[in-house]
Amino acid sequence: MKLLGLHHVSILTGKAEKNFEFYTKILGMRLVKKSVNQDNTKSYHLFYADAEGSPGTDITFFDIPGLGHSYHGTSDISTVSLRVPSTDSLNFWQDRFTQYGIEHGKIEKRANRDTLSFKDFDETRLILVADNGEKGVRGGIPWQREDIPLEHAIRGLGPVTLTLSIAEPTIGVLTEVMGFHYEGSYPSLEGDYPNILVYSTGEGGSGAEVHIETRTDLPKARLGRGGIHHVAFRVPNEEEYDKWAQHIRNNRLPNSGKIDRYYFKALYFREPNGILFELSTDTPGFTTDESIETLGQSLALPPFLEAQRKEIEEDLRPLSLE
Repeated sequence: MKLLGLHHVSILTGKAEKNFEFYTKILGMRLVKKSVNQDNTKSYHLFYADAEGSPGTDITFFDIPGLGHSYHGTSDISTVSLRVPSTDSLNFWQDRFTQYGIEHGKIEKRANRDTLSFKDFDETRLILVADNGEKGVRGGIPWQREDIPLEHAIRGLGPVTLTLSIAEPTIGVLTEVMGFHYEGSYPSLEGDYPNILVYSTGEGGSGAEVHIETRTDLPKARLGRGGIHHVAFRVPNEEEYDKWAQHIRNNRLPNSGKIDRYYFKALYFREPNGILFELSTDTPGFTTDESIETLGQSLALPPFLEAQRKEIEEDLRPLSLE
């Protein structure tokens, strides 16, 4: 059993309309599924990805109007990255962010890759990372927009950073339970703090990495809008998913048990610092109830919620995504 890399990340937003505008019109990602939070069907769940909704390209948002700010700190998924082809792409995005008034940094090295930090309207902390021909987990198929050249378009998820006060217990779960291995380290860009540690799985590369930041000077994070709720890792199929579910139980990690999300099978557990991890299958995918051509165009509900469609639609606030 080996995890293939990152599957998706899920984030909290306070306003789906502005979220849609940012991720589709500014970042050029595709809305591949408009659904509801299956654990709270009064809340929208929006999925953005590459042109085909490929595993490893997916960034999702729970819409919770009126949600308060996040307070960043420890026990936190502090940043999520998105992959672009090259350093030239970062120059394109730097200019684009300036054009749209998007808060961003300068091009800097992280783990020997060129990167560009920025924030969305909810102040989610994001990083563009340049592949520059690096081998490893393959990127996705970019969604085509007239104002974003394909040679600069977003190709999928890059490393997530976990900020911790004590790193060793989390590292133990990553390496001894989940099969990650140590790749190296790089200096913190935040000041005189310990080096950021890099752990990798599967074929490696930026689509398969978790970065560990140790900060003993910060309070514990408080999750709100713009906060990253959980990170999911790729399991290739249901057969291995069943084995992983047993493996997590055998290691006595508190977990959700097996959950059918229809588009993928999921299992959630918290590592010792309290960060929520998910294991998700690559199959069956987002085209199980919509064609590739019509992805994200209507409210999609899994079959076990379809009988409640009328009530669910009545409880949802009107949402205009254009």
